[in-house]
Amino acid sequence: MKKVGIWLDKEKAHCFIMDSEKEHFITINSELEFYNPKGGSRSKTRWGPQDVVQDSKYLEREKHQLKRYFEKIAATVKPLDQLVIFGPAETPNKLHAMLRDSYPDIAKKIKKVDKVDSMTDNQFKALVRQQ
Repeated sequence: MKKVGIWLDKEKAHCFIMDSEKEHFITINSELEFYNPKGGSRSKTRWGPQDVVQDSKYLEREKHQLKRYFEKIAATVKPLDQLVIFGPAETPNKLHAMLRDSYPDIAKKIKKVDKVDSMTDNQFKALVRQQ
């Protein structure tokens, strides 16, 4: 029986894979670009025009990069029997949604999706073993 646990954020994913005879960690880097768009600038004249920052351009690029990141994770853990996903913020839920839409065979093997800020390797192993 192959159990897989994934702790991920937008920077990297730590995958703990338990096979019947061995256990090992894999780290997958996201290669996501972190954008810090500068705010709109003000004209030098009083009541002059403002430059507008196009957030949609940055968000669309981030969405495509996240999709590639999640596809890389799915390809790495593909043959499995159980999957648990942990991580901070919205990233685990986004991965779960993408797996549900694009990889239904993996999505139906998900046992738990939980919000966890940070863990040591031993805590992570214990959570995966409990499931």
